[in-house]
Amino acid sequence: MTIQKATFAGGCFWCMVKPFDQWDGVHQVVSGYTGGHIENPVYEQVKHGNTGHYEAVEITYDDSIINYQTILDLYWPQIDPTDPDGQFQDRGEQYRTAIFYHNDEQKELAEKSKQLLAESGRFAKPVVTEIKAAAVFYPAEDYHQDFYKKSKTEYEEDRAKSGRDEFIAANWQESF
Repeated sequence: MTIQKATFAGGCFWCMVKPFDQWDGVHQVVSGYTGGHIENPVYEQVKHGNTGHYEAVEITYDDSIINYQTILDLYWPQIDPTDPDGQFQDRGEQYRTAIFYHNDEQKELAEKSKQLLAESGRFAKPVVTEIKAAAVFYPAEDYHQDFYKKSKTEYEEDRAKSGRDEFIAANWQESF
């Protein structure tokens, strides 16, 4: 057993936990902030978009059960990789998409995966999801953790009005 980490930004972190949380081999999915210039940021700072941080999830997984490529393949269909200004109803730099790699193998797999998606013809616009070295990850406040479980109604209402599910249905019916 080898425990690894994967870090992804895909807009609102509330919507990025559940898709990974339910897979064998995934030990934990933590909502948080990464990539910015403020130490120990809090939601009230990050939500205004001037800290440089992304809302992100850090996934801890056992790579003998689920590998990084599988996690990448789960990531792409959760986002609009062509939107440089946020995701769905959430606008601003804190809601942009990014893959934060933790080692050279993750970087190589992420770049190849992005290239394959860009060349697939699935999207008319360019794939703009950034691939960046992992930075310090700051867990978000407790009330953000496992939000889809703890605040099910609020989560479902927010997700329903976001447009995310309609985009996923329209653009990700088939894998790439």
